[in-house]
Amino acid sequence: MARTAKLVAVVGLLLLASCGSDSDESSSSTTVGDESSTATTGDAGNACPVENCTVTITDVAASDDELEITWEANFDPDVSRNHIHVYWSTFTPAEVSANAQATHGVEQGTWVPTDAYPTFVTEGAVSTSERGDADQVCVTAADREHNVLDIDVQDCRDISDLVS
Repeated sequence: MARTAKLVAVVGLLLLASCGSDSDESSSSTTVGDESSTATTGDAGNACPVENCTVTITDVAASDDELEITWEANFDPDVSRNHIHVYWSTFTPAEVSANAQATHGVEQGTWVPTDAYPTFVTEGAVSTSERGDADQVCVTAADREHNVLDIDVQDCRDISDLVS
């Protein structure tokens, strides 16, 4: 009888431990393409609504030598959860995903992850000085591991009249 009680207690503890946490402990991440650094302070779940996370660019304006992008999302971007990948149109959503090679069989491109909302000024890999021949800036939603949620969902905006 005592052995059964101990077994039930151990199984209960294992089940409790495997359920994870409902806390919002965060993870700070910086990723641009295949260069990443992650410091995790706890498990934070993703935050997409049932219909999937979507981001829509509503405006792009010149901001000194960069671009200020304004967007709407149906989720609250948070780099430790679901967030936004900003990239040039020379890449596809599959290429701006941390699992580009493993899942999609494509070479990984470069992007900037952000939870800036509702505006973001281009920088780093999406600085206007890094755009090459790109004539559009694009956004898509990604998870906390920087995997694009749906490679068929992106929004791009022509910026050719804003850059020289």
